[in-house]
Amino acid sequence: MNFMNFSHHASGKSRAFTLIELLVVIAIIAILAG
Repeated sequence: MNFMNFSHHASGKSRAFTLIELLVVIAIIAILAG
């Protein structure tokens, strides 16, 4: 998982999209943590 690379690539392109991605990741972690 190249999270930092993806974040750096998305940075400056679309902050809203990055925010959505962050929320999705948090949601997935929350589901896995159960």
